[in-house]
Amino acid sequence: MKTKGAVVLGPGKDWEIVELDLGDPIAGEVQVQLTASGLCHSDEHIRSGAMPVPTFPVLGGHEGAGIITKVGAGVTGLAEGDHVVLAFIPACGTCRPCSKGLQNLCDLGASLLTGQAIADGGFRYTLDGAPVTPMCLLGTFSPHVTVHQASVIKIEDDIPLDKAALLGCGVSTGWGSATAIGNTRVGDTVIVVGVGGVGINAVQGAARAGARHVIAIDPVKFKRDKAIEFGATHTFASMEEAIEPVLELTWGQMADVTVITVGEITGDQIQPAVTLTGKGGQVVVTGMGNMLDVDVTLSLFELTLLQKRVQGAVFGGVSPRTQIPALLQLYRSGQLKLDELVTRTYRHDEVNQGYADMLSGENLRGVIQYTDSDY
Repeated sequence: MKTKGAVVLGPGKDWEIVELDLGDPIAGEVQVQLTASGLCHSDEHIRSGAMPVPTFPVLGGHEGAGIITKVGAGVTGLAEGDHVVLAFIPACGTCRPCSKGLQNLCDLGASLLTGQAIADGGFRYTLDGAPVTPMCLLGTFSPHVTVHQASVIKIEDDIPLDKAALLGCGVSTGWGSATAIGNTRVGDTVIVVGVGGVGINAVQGAARAGARHVIAIDPVKFKRDKAIEFGATHTFASMEEAIEPVLELTWGQMADVTVITVGEITGDQIQPAVTLTGKGGQVVVTGMGNMLDVDVTLSLFELTLLQKRVQGAVFGGVSPRTQIPALLQLYRSGQLKLDELVTRTYRHDEVNQGYADMLSGENLRGVIQYTDSDY
């Protein structure tokens, strides 16, 4: 079928809306008509070249939700008409990490940036006959996608799809970074560095877990103000500015958990986060930076003698198949803010404006809403 998609033709270029050819689902796949797609910073990493990919063009988007329109052979547990969220991490359930309970580290994730479909290694999207790489094998910047069942999570029909789309990455990643990887406990002090679309959910996750102090750090006042609405107790513009107040607030104990969710992480941000973290505490590194950046500033003396930990996190450390339904239940009961996350919605052809707003700090999360004219 013919569909339109927002693609980037090379690093540093803007998103362009082009006509694409989309293949029907083969065995193990479904086709989904999307209602909405989130605008996540990771797609900006692709556009800027910070995250190298084997080939261009790349079809952006990895946060999406919609309704299944076609089902390939051998698909189980999914049918036409089902409402679904697409998870940027596939979960096969049978590989070694999945069998160990680490479905967010499923071996199928190895092909996420290749564009090659899980089912057969082929390409579902083409542009003028040439293969197109869909971001995370999803490509939600197109209103129609053909994806593997390992990336599809069925949800209840009454959940608004334009809000459910955010569970495919940002909400789940931020929430889990504070609660699962960070293991926030009642009475803890939690610091979140960078409160955009991922960090703001680490804030509300830490608050929901019972943290006594939830400290949001961001240079943008709009985001600091929003963090208070999502459960932060204190805010600061920088890690350096926060050191003395946190020292006083915690009677010298510092944070139990510090979560780094900045949009563009660099190695020199690790040590300030370690400094803000107390004895036996943990720094959770969720933000992404340039794939080729391997330099980190870190006091090994402090790391060893104060028994601190620096821990990476992907998808919040939790299986998409358990995290997404669990968070939607919290949303249903009023314990998770989703509606308030969406600062602005955009037409399909406004994707570049959406990213400009994100980079200028005007959005917590922008969302593309598809209309009848897009299908």
